[in-house]
Amino acid sequence: MLTLGELLTRQFPEREAILAPWLLTQSLTMIHAWRGIGKTHMALGIAYAVATGGKFLTWAAPCARRVLYIDGEMPAVAMRDRLKALVEADERDFDTSYLRIVTPDVQEGPMPDLAIREGQEAIEAIATERGIELIIVDNISTLCRNSGPENEAESWRWPQEWALRMRRAGRSVLFIHHSGKRGAQRGSSKREDTLDVVIKLKQPSDYVPEQDARFEIHFEKYRSRAGNDAKPIEAKLERDGNGRAFWTWRTVEDTMAHRVVALHDEGFKPGEIAAELEINKSTVSRHLKAARAAGLIGAGK
Repeated sequence: MLTLGELLTRQFPEREAILAPWLLTQSLTMIHAWRGIGKTHMALGIAYAVATGGKFLTWAAPCARRVLYIDGEMPAVAMRDRLKALVEADERDFDTSYLRIVTPDVQEGPMPDLAIREGQEAIEAIATERGIELIIVDNISTLCRNSGPENEAESWRWPQEWALRMRRAGRSVLFIHHSGKRGAQRGSSKREDTLDVVIKLKQPSDYVPEQDARFEIHFEKYRSRAGNDAKPIEAKLERDGNGRAFWTWRTVEDTMAHRVVALHDEGFKPGEIAAELEINKSTVSRHLKAARAAGLIGAGK
């Protein structure tokens, strides 16, 4: 316990950017989405960027930091292939030991359970020995197995205490989780109380299964938000002529404007466009007005 005076004069380490601007040192974060949207794609992109001091989408890692990626469900061959694609698209030299992976197929015993002391201590031992600064938990359902019913607030007690202990030790934790039927993170909302950032991935309304990963990124909670830091973006996994994977992005606003104009050109009426894209008619009118001003569609159309 501290007095006000002691708190005001106490020196704390400055929080630094791990992946600027939103992922900081000593931070707790969650990314959630429905199954199949792209949670692991995004988590691996973040892990790789942080471990190599690189970039992912609009975000950059100022320097390389040691990352521990705990995967609770992916086949090891699928994990290898996704990371291999990232490496093949990267011409830089880097220390591969900065990214360490714990995954079921290469474990001799069961995966650590972060809802019990034994599993927590196993991960803490690795983190301490390897100087880990960012731990990625993919995902809560498979790696916090004995926490109790998800909808009960008490189920998050032990994983939360572990996460706070990691923060106290100077580490950051990124949790990957499933969304529920209504789109919010599945289970008790109490999980969000101690989190600095909560990100939701959504599937674009015009997504087709034949495409590679493509999703919208929305910040639902962002304690250190500044300016346009939390502006929603759409990320898309594409491939060049040699089959190498790379990510492209643009703001959701720009993407929506493009869709509105495309549907307008196909003969859709404003009300039909609004229904198709699940947006307000006023939003459709605003995009069409801007498109006319930019000369993208005729003034009389």
